[in-house]
Amino acid sequence: MDKLRNVAIIAHVDHGKTTLVDEMLKQSGVYRENQEIVDRVMDSNDLERERGITIMAKNTAVWYGDTKINIVDTPGHADFGGEVERILKMVNGVILLVDAAEGPMPQTRFVLSRALELGHRVIVVLNKIDRPDQRIHEVIDEVLELLMDLDATDEQLDSPMLFCSGRNGTASYSPDVSGTDLKPLFETILEYIPAPDMDEDAPFQMLVSSIDYNEYVGRIAIGRIERGRVVQNQEIEVCNYHSPDKPPMKAKAVSLYQFDGLSRVPVAEAGAGNIIAMSGIGEITIGDTICAKGAASPIEFVKIGAPTLEMTFSVNDSPFAGQEGKFVTSRQIGERLHRETLKDVSLRVSEIEGSTDSFNVAGRGEMSLSILIETMRREGYEFQVSPPRVLYREIDGKKCEPIERVVVDVPQDAMGAVMEKLGARKGEFVQMTPVGSRVKLEFLVPSRGLFGYRNEFLTDTKGEGILASVFDSYAPYKGDIARRSTGSLIAFETGEAVAYGIWNAQERGAMFITPGTKVYGGMVIGVGNKSDDVPVNVCRTKHLTNTRASGSDEALRLVPPKQLSLEQCLEFLADDELLEVTPKNLRLRKRILDHSLRMKVLMRGK
Repeated sequence: MDKLRNVAIIAHVDHGKTTLVDEMLKQSGVYRENQEIVDRVMDSNDLERERGITIMAKNTAVWYGDTKINIVDTPGHADFGGEVERILKMVNGVILLVDAAEGPMPQTRFVLSRALELGHRVIVVLNKIDRPDQRIHEVIDEVLELLMDLDATDEQLDSPMLFCSGRNGTASYSPDVSGTDLKPLFETILEYIPAPDMDEDAPFQMLVSSIDYNEYVGRIAIGRIERGRVVQNQEIEVCNYHSPDKPPMKAKAVSLYQFDGLSRVPVAEAGAGNIIAMSGIGEITIGDTICAKGAASPIEFVKIGAPTLEMTFSVNDSPFAGQEGKFVTSRQIGERLHRETLKDVSLRVSEIEGSTDSFNVAGRGEMSLSILIETMRREGYEFQVSPPRVLYREIDGKKCEPIERVVVDVPQDAMGAVMEKLGARKGEFVQMTPVGSRVKLEFLVPSRGLFGYRNEFLTDTKGEGILASVFDSYAPYKGDIARRSTGSLIAFETGEAVAYGIWNAQERGAMFITPGTKVYGGMVIGVGNKSDDVPVNVCRTKHLTNTRASGSDEALRLVPPKQLSLEQCLEFLADDELLEVTPKNLRLRKRILDHSLRMKVLMRGK
C-alpha cells in the first residue's frame, strides 16, 4: 500500500487539468513507442472534445518508478459540481491547478473548500506559466489569500507550490526557473500525498463514488476500497447510509477491474486503498456501500446538492413531428432520461401528474441540461423542451431562490455596462479587483437573472469578457426581473420560406431563417424590434402581372440570418414558447400554435 497514491486534479474550467493529465500519461510511459497520441485523451466523448470541457470525471493511473498513482480528472464547470463532491471521497490528496493569468476563479473556490473540509493535503500548481499575460507573483498571493479565506489549517497553508506548463509538459519548484519535465510534480506527489492507510484484514467495504454504464454488463460501480480485500465472484451485500431501515441487498462481485493508464484491467482480487470498478450489481447507485457478506456497515456519504433548475421535456407535437428523429415516443424519451440518472447523480426526472407525454428534468444548471439535450439529439431523439425555470424553496416561511456567485473578468471600458446590466437583474455587487488593464468583478445574482445574459455579456465586452458562476446559497426572493424586452416574429402559415417573404419581414426585426427553410404556423422565425410578437408571412411570393416579370425588380437584399446555438435558443425562449429539438434542426415555436387561439389566451390573461 506504500506504493500507491490516490490524487484528484481540481481546478476551474479551462485551467488545463486534462492537458496536464495528458502529459503525465506520456511521461510515465503509458503509450507504446509506436502508439498514436491523442490530445486531451481523457475527454473521450465528442461533446467534451468539441467544447473543450470535461463533463464526467475520469479515472486513470500512471506508474512512477514502482509507485502507482491513481489520478481522477474532475470537471471544472459548476454545473457538474455533483461529480466533484463525491470524487474527493476517493482520494487522499488533491492537485489544485490555477491559471497563472486568470488566478483563482469561482469554481476554484468551490472545489478547494470541499477538499479542505475533507482534510486533504493540497499541492498548488500554477499552470500556463508560459502565457504572455501571466501574473505569477500576484496569483501566488491570491491563492494564499483564498486558502486563508477558506480557513485552511497551518499545514494546508504550507502546501508545496509548483510552476507548470501543461502544454509543454514541464514543472519546476521556482517561478524563475523553467523546468524540463514533470519530474518535480511526480516527486512532490510521492513525498507529500500520503499513501492510503487502511486495514487490509478487516471485512471488505467500499463506497461507490461514481457509476459507469455499459450496454452489456449494465451498471459498473467505481470507488475506493476502504478496508479489507475483495475477490472475484465473492458474495457481497449493498447498503446505504441514508436509508438505514432498508435491509442490505445481496449480490455477487462478477468482475473486478483496476485502472492502468487509459484502460481497465480485469483482476481476480484487490485490496484496501485501491480504486476499482466492479460489475454485477444491477441496482447499484452512487452513495451505496458494498460490504462483505454478513458485515454490512454503510459509510457516511454527503447527500448531493439538490438541483436548482428544471425544464419540461415532452413529446414533439409540432406539424413536423416524427419526420427527422428515430426515437419519438414518450416511452423512449422517458427511458432515455431515466438512464441518464444512472450516470448523472445531480439529475432528477419526474413524471408530470395528469400527463403521459411530459417529464420534469431538474439539474444543477443550464449547462448540464443543454449537454443532456445535445447528447440525446445526436443519439436520434426528437422532443421539445420548455424554458428553464428555477426551483424555489420555502425556508423559515419565506420564498427563497437560488443565488449564484458570479465572477466576471472584463476590460475596464466594459465595466459600466456589466455593472448596470447585472444591477438590473437584481445582482448584488460584492467586490472589485483591478488586474492590469482589466477588472475582476464579483456579484451575487439570482440564478434566473442569468438566463439570457451570456449573449448580452459577450456583446457588451466585445467578446473579450470571461464570465463564470457557481451556486452560492438560497436567499429570500429578490422581486421580479424583466425578461426579454423584444417580441418574436412568428410564421403565419405552413410552407417554405421564400426570399421575397423574408425581405418583406426583415424590416420588422432580425430573422433566424433563410429562403428554402420549411416553416409552420406558430413557429418563431426571428426576433422583433418591438416588445410585441408580430406574425409575418415569409411564404408570400410576389404577384405577377402581364407587365411585370418575377425578375424585373432590383435584386432583393437579404440580411444574413442570426444563427442560434442550442444554449442561445434556451436563453431566447419566452415563457409561452418551446424549443423543438430534432437530430437535424432546432426550431423555436409558440406553445399555442394557432394565432387566434393564442390571442384569446393573451386577452384573457390581461
